Amino acid sequence: MIRRIARSAIPVGAATIFLSGIATAHVDYVVDADPETIGEAIQFVITTMSDPLNAVLLAVGAVGLVGLLAGWILVRPFPRDIAEFRATMKEYTDLVPWLLRIGIGFPLVGAGFAGYYFSPAVPIEARLLQIGIGFLLLFGLATRAVAAIGLVAYVVGLVVDPRILLANEFVGGFLAIILLGAGRPSADDVLQRVAEADSTVYGRIDPIHRIAVWFQHLVVDYKVYLPTLLRVSLGLNFVYLGFVQKLMSPQSALAVVDKYNLTVVVPAPPELWVVGAGVTEIAVGIVLLLGLFTRGFSLVAFLLFTTTLFGLPDDPVLAHLSLYGLVSVLLITGSGPLALDNRLQPTETDSRRPSMAD
Repeated sequence: MIRRIARSAIPVGAATIFLSGIATAHVDYVVDADPETIGEAIQFVITTMSDPLNAVLLAVGAVGLVGLLAGWILVRPFPRDIAEFRATMKEYTDLVPWLLRIGIGFPLVGAGFAGYYFSPAVPIEARLLQIGIGFLLLFGLATRAVAAIGLVAYVVGLVVDPRILLANEFVGGFLAIILLGAGRPSADDVLQRVAEADSTVYGRIDPIHRIAVWFQHLVVDYKVYLPTLLRVSLGLNFVYLGFVQKLMSPQSALAVVDKYNLTVVVPAPPELWVVGAGVTEIAVGIVLLLGLFTRGFSLVAFLLFTTTLFGLPDDPVLAHLSLYGLVSVLLITGSGPLALDNRLQPTETDSRRPSMAD
């Protein structure tokens, strides 16, 4: 009986997450709205939740999500399929540095040509800087040093215009690239191989490869924390967008709902769309921070990004590639250390059933 109920809860909860997530977007990218006070935002949330129907619908969504997670733990459906999926994902580990370079490099090149600084909400020209960093990351040349320069450029921009926080995933991306290096294929890998070969002229005249080897030995013990770094980066991004861009900027979010007629997609009050989208993003962020069902929620996040891109025709695609890149890496790595997923691994007596946690 419990198993049948849990199996029913899984599709219901999944549908709730999907429908709530359709409204997720970087609000400042697609609408212009006057700034709101904290008091107005709090009053909006209180008024919305004071409506019994809204409260019931949000409660049903929350119960559906909890039922989905509990059902997944109790039933562990499709064990062989998921075990094969996890094993296949781990075979792509060597591609992680390449994915990170693409996920960070392309958005920077696009930002340089489009005339904004990291985030489309910050119309500051930095063409040479961003295109240069982006192309060098894509080529994989001086990768760690270039990523460090990009990180400094982001921090400086944040001091100038706090709206760059809308693109805070770049921090995690730059740090991850500094930690892992260029990987392969990359110019750094080619040059390193030439430098390490016997009797090469390049190996004698270029000291950079020695520094690279020294740094690799310095950080090698910390590479295991790459998934933790990315989870924290993405989790904070989701929490920030849900809280600041939705719950604390309800009029801007309402403008998005009105602009794209989202109430036609799912017949719900606009206020419920805004609060539901904000709560959903915050929930996904918290789950990622905790490292709970990491691969599952990374897949949900990937679907939400895709839904946003197809559902909002004038949302800048390049601005989301960094998020796609980080989420794709988490699909490969799983939750890593310092995650609740590790507590949900199957016990020794139940080792025949693979964990559904991450």
